[in-house]
Amino acid sequence: MAFARTCSVALVGVEGVVVEVQADLEPGVAAFSLVGLPDKSLTESRDRVRAAVVNSGNSWPQKKLTVGLSPASVPKGGSGFDLAVACAVLGAAERLDPRTLADVVMIGELGLDGRVLPVRGILPAVLAAADAGYDQVVVPEHAAAEAALVPGISVLGIRSLRQLIAVLTDEPVPEEEPATDTTRTTPAGFAGTLATISTPDTTAAHHDLSEVVGQTAARTALEVAAAGGHHLFLQGPPGAGKTMLAERLPSIMPPLTQKESLEVTAVHSVAGTLPPGRPLVETPPYCAPHHSATMQSLVGGGPGLPRPGAVSLAHRGVLFLDEAPEFSAKALDALRQPLESGHIVVARAAGVVQLPARFQMILAANPCPCGRCTLLSETSSCTPGAIRRYQGRLSGPLLDRVDLKVEVEPVTRADLTATVRRGDSTRQVADRVRQARERAAARLTGTPWTTNSHIPGHELRTRWHPAPGALHEAERDLERGLLTARGLDRVLRIAWTIADLSGRDRPDVNDVNLALHLRTGIPRGTPMAIAP
Repeated sequence: MAFARTCSVALVGVEGVVVEVQADLEPGVAAFSLVGLPDKSLTESRDRVRAAVVNSGNSWPQKKLTVGLSPASVPKGGSGFDLAVACAVLGAAERLDPRTLADVVMIGELGLDGRVLPVRGILPAVLAAADAGYDQVVVPEHAAAEAALVPGISVLGIRSLRQLIAVLTDEPVPEEEPATDTTRTTPAGFAGTLATISTPDTTAAHHDLSEVVGQTAARTALEVAAAGGHHLFLQGPPGAGKTMLAERLPSIMPPLTQKESLEVTAVHSVAGTLPPGRPLVETPPYCAPHHSATMQSLVGGGPGLPRPGAVSLAHRGVLFLDEAPEFSAKALDALRQPLESGHIVVARAAGVVQLPARFQMILAANPCPCGRCTLLSETSSCTPGAIRRYQGRLSGPLLDRVDLKVEVEPVTRADLTATVRRGDSTRQVADRVRQARERAAARLTGTPWTTNSHIPGHELRTRWHPAPGALHEAERDLERGLLTARGLDRVLRIAWTIADLSGRDRPDVNDVNLALHLRTGIPRGTPMAIAP
């Protein structure tokens, strides 16, 4: 009997589980059995691995071959196990020394010609390997930069199975044609810890907030949303600038921290949406699904174990739902849980997966089906009933979770023809947002929260108090039914954000009144601007 083992990683959502890949050769009729709860794509690896081994210049063992994936209770899928299966088989056949394989984690798909192809989820897989105590990983050359983001891990990026065999047997490494977007030109051995690799944002289109014409109230709400992590609802006619405002929110938000960058990159790695040449996502992501998106595409789903949906792709960034009333009611109501908890729990027959979903949501809607009339308009082309039905597509419980609600006014001729820029630039607003975030973080030191929008209402009311009498107007609205208890808490959170933007130690009457205006849309005699 001949035996060898190596390791790979199974992904469950965005979490990895280290899997031991064991190969056993016994005398008998030539056969290849793969056990350990593999899915269809993993079962097909038997044919891929056999062809890759033969086409790499090695003979396939003509014996009874059993490959086991342990722990057997964990569902396993995808083509990322191919490389580990091939090396375990070659170790059992004594083509490779089994001792060189036991402490190495191998991730990669094999082509029939022996090429090593990239797979999704390299970063979370390598993170799982590091957490399990492994310090050597083999990945496709194209994914070496992504794997190297994990500290304490020695990364070997390879182009083919032939190259890996040569490295493991101390033979001359053969030349292979590089991939068109590869970042390394020659395979390297395990050389200790590699530094974090990051690339700048290469987005071709740069959106500046100064390009938005007019919209003082909406710009103020956008700044408050960025400073406090608040959700925002923009309602107004087509062409008023709702989409322009939403697209510019990520640019005024602070850059991601190192921990947040790894979280976001792991999600996008599993989803296969990492931009070429950018192994680390350093800026808040922006996700804008079409209104025809299904509930599964929003919250996560798919065959087998669920994959990340739009709410997870927007983790630590912005989820923009344009034409929000056109989304299905089930899809919109499915957002309630992640809006409160910061994660989404998706249960399917194959298992239950928890995916990160701490995002800022922007809803945009027209005032009516035609987009140009309201209940009070004398020239309405929509009936009052049609308008009410259209606006009623956004449920009350969903809108109650949105902190800021702003009417976006039509752009006037004077705004369009003005020669002097009236609004602050993205850089100016981003600087104020950064300072406000720093004030909030200093106040929240020693707590699990970093922004005002995440503070529970009870904690906010009992630990941090506004100026005396500041909440008088808000408490009256609560008594009159204009605010719910949740709404009062959100007004208080907004007021703290406004105070942080203004540089004050705590909210005063004007801050709370502006917060009420931004929350309810009812003017309170306070200018729609942040007063220093």
